[in-house]
Amino acid sequence: MIPRTLIKNWISLRHFFHKHYTIQYKAKNIKYIGFGIFTSVLVYSTSGITIFAAQNELDIKKFMAQPITDIKKLKKKDDMKTKMELLVMKTQADFCKALESLEEPGHSFKVDRWVRKEGGGGITCVLQDGVVFEKAGVNVSVVTGMLPPGAVQQMRARGKKMGEGSVPFFAAGVSAVIHPRNPMVPTIHFNYRYFEVEDSDGSIQWWFGGGTDLTPYYLNEDDIKHFHSTLKAACDQYDPSYYSKYKKWCDDYFFITHRGERRGVGGIFFDDIDTPSQEEAFQFVKSCAEAVIPSYIPLVDKHKDDGYGYSERQWQLLRRGRYVEFNLIYDRGTKFGLYTPGARYESILMSLPLSANWQYMHEPKPGSKEAELVDVLRNPKEWLN
Repeated sequence: MIPRTLIKNWISLRHFFHKHYTIQYKAKNIKYIGFGIFTSVLVYSTSGITIFAAQNELDIKKFMAQPITDIKKLKKKDDMKTKMELLVMKTQADFCKALESLEEPGHSFKVDRWVRKEGGGGITCVLQDGVVFEKAGVNVSVVTGMLPPGAVQQMRARGKKMGEGSVPFFAAGVSAVIHPRNPMVPTIHFNYRYFEVEDSDGSIQWWFGGGTDLTPYYLNEDDIKHFHSTLKAACDQYDPSYYSKYKKWCDDYFFITHRGERRGVGGIFFDDIDTPSQEEAFQFVKSCAEAVIPSYIPLVDKHKDDGYGYSERQWQLLRRGRYVEFNLIYDRGTKFGLYTPGARYESILMSLPLSANWQYMHEPKPGSKEAELVDVLRNPKEWLN
């Protein structure tokens, strides 16, 4: 009886796959299959209009935790809020698993799913005191509510046309900062986000922002060129002018004014992206997010077992102090998070390292490897020319 039932079900299943495979094969410009969703068959066209699905179910096993938005709502909708939430969930899970693959057994991410009473919530993943990673934080937030006047004023200062007072908003993003134990392994930061606000007349303003940047403690030009070339390839798929424009924006944004130097050797950074269309802007952001792993993981694997001594460790801790200064004084995302009602400070401050130090009036010795790094931080280079 059981074998007969299995054979019968297999014949039906094979007929279903054959039927929908034909549809899939004939569809033009298929961009991707799946997207953090498990279905018997799920096909998206690049236009985002054509969707064939059977048993449309979220495969939450691929994520670090259950999505913030109710699963039933995510299954029913195909708007940008849904697309972005699924993208940040997938980006977080893929990156965490890639980092864990380089760490020693017994060291894994602590997953903290939290809910914000004002609306939405997030998933904070932190790996601390590992052998390879001293601290690694990868955070997802999907929040809704009323944007307070302070945050509205901050956005108006950036040129957003917003009225006075509070306004309804939606924000979804993924961010990460990785502080390796070995000073020969650089720190990476990335953040990709989507924002919507509803004006008093009911109209919606939306935009994307994000970027990926590298902060080495010792210069390795091959590593830096690999990092930048990977980001450039992600940008070039959509516009050949993007990389140079967003590379300069990154150099300018991550400038520690009171020190007269950049935080690191840059990467790309952009904000307020609302062209050429919502779908095209989303695909560009997706491409950049997918470039994180190939840009960084090979560098960790290459240098995680390099030798170093006390002086290299002390230099790493001093440079981490500069990292803290930028994040607490200048970083726009940190400021926005602290302005937002119901802010979760543990998640906002996850970017800070476990250890850092400040030495009074420290200057590296002329001609040293440390001085070589500082020179580049004060005079940014075009790494791919």
